[in-house]
This record gives sequence, C-alpha cells and structure tokens, in this order.
Amino acid sequence: MLIVEQLLNGLQWGLMLFLLAAGLTLVFGIMDMINLAHGSLYMVGAYLIATLTSVTGSWVTGVLLGVVSTAALAVLLEVSVLRRLYQRDHLSQVLGTFAILLMCNEAVRIIWGPQPLPLNTPQALSGPVQLWPGLTYPAYRLFIIGVGLAVALALYWAVTRTRLGMQVRAGAANREMALAMGVNVPRLFTGVFALGAALCAIAGGMLGPLLSVQVGMGENILILAFVVIVIGGIGSIRGAFMGAVLVGLVDTAGRTLLPMTVASILIYVLMAAVLFWKPQGLFPARG
Repeated sequence: MLIVEQLLNGLQWGLMLFLLAAGLTLVFGIMDMINLAHGSLYMVGAYLIATLTSVTGSWVTGVLLGVVSTAALAVLLEVSVLRRLYQRDHLSQVLGTFAILLMCNEAVRIIWGPQPLPLNTPQALSGPVQLWPGLTYPAYRLFIIGVGLAVALALYWAVTRTRLGMQVRAGAANREMALAMGVNVPRLFTGVFALGAALCAIAGGMLGPLLSVQVGMGENILILAFVVIVIGGIGSIRGAFMGAVLVGLVDTAGRTLLPMTVASILIYVLMAAVLFWKPQGLFPARG
C-alpha cells in the first residue's frame, strides 16, 4: 500500500511540474529565450489566487480569476520588457530575467508582507477517499492528479490538433521556416508566454494548499522545471510530460526510501544519466 501511495504522490508532483515545465519549454523552444522569471509567475499566481480566494470566499473563483490575472500580467511583461530581450544573447536574457525575478520577490514582499499567505484546501476536498479496502488517499491530491491529467490532455490536443498548435510546433522545430511561412511571430510569442503564465498560476493554485505561499517560492521549483525540460527535450510537450512524471516519481521515491542527502541529488544523477545516453533529451522537438 505504501508503494501505491508513493506512486500517486509522485504522479501528483510530476503533473504539477509538467504545468510549469510545459510553458518554460515552449518559451525556450520557440523564442530561444532563457526565462528565469518563469518561477516568479508561479509565485505571483499563487499569491493572486490566495488573495482572490480570500476576497471572494470561493476557491474555484479565486483560481479562475487568479489564472486570468496572471496571464494578463504576463502579457504586459512580455510586451513591455521581454520583447527587448529576444534578439539579445543568452547571457543578457539570464541577467534581464533574473533582475525581473528579484523585482517580483521585492514587489510581493511589499504588497503582501514577508509572512506566508494562507491558502486552504477546499472544504469539499478536505477528506480522504477510500480507493480500495486498506488504502485511503487524500481527495485533494486525487483532484490535483485529475486536473493535471486534464490540462495535459487539453494542451496535447491544442498543440497537435489545432492551427495555432501547428504554428507552435513549427516555431519550436524551425523558427526561421515559421517566419518564412507567414506566422505572426509577435502574437505567437505573446500567446505562448501568456499560456505558460496561466499554467504556472494553475500549478500555484493547486500546490498552494499543500506548500507554503511565500516570497521566493518560485526559485526551487524553477530549477526542477529546468531539469524536467532538459531530461524531456527542449521544445517538446511530450518530453516535458514524460520528464516531469519521471522526475516526480524518482524524487518522491528517493525522499521516501533514501537518506535526504542522497535523495536531494537523485534527480540530478538522473539528468546526467539521461544526457549521457541521449544528449538532446528523451523526446526532443523535431528539427
């Protein structure tokens, strides 16, 4: 029963990492941009959802409004600042987005204060669910798994079955050819960035009741998101999904079965092994 429970925990954690990694891999794959501010959108989304949930008294309403608000802020950020970094080298992008990360941390500290913000589990999902005799599992974690799978399927359908998804895949595989075929690149970039921010906010709203909504919460999870896209393959949604689930399972199993000093480096050992075997990741975007 412990193994099944840990598998579910690993799947839940992996699916939330996928929501973060999917937007990051699209931004990196299409825009050729290293965005260290991606974790800040996750943090801001969690804060907005916590605040709006408190104001409206409804977790669902708070999540919906928070996701829309985070996407709108991302559009403003992309139009006003990030467009000036697209043609710069990667070092300039790293420095610029790291500065945005620091400013976001200070802005959140000024607006909400240094103390963690409460975001409670929805009352309807606060109890356990008996999956079969002898095994109960928190209803909220099952809900997170369901939301993560639903978003992953919707994103996969959008990328593989729609015209916009075709443009996204073309941009990830061959940016110059996409430009030559008449793709509206500025609009595509803005849309992809807003989508990535919305996915970050969803992850923030889902993980907020489980983890602390606090200043700087985006940094550690940003590192994991980068590990996921490196393992899965830059620019690949399928790679982000498989990499996230793999990292989630390995990380959860390691923290359960191994000493913390070993478990903390296990996913980096996994990344090194994958890169040794497949330097471009498990499922790189086709070029």
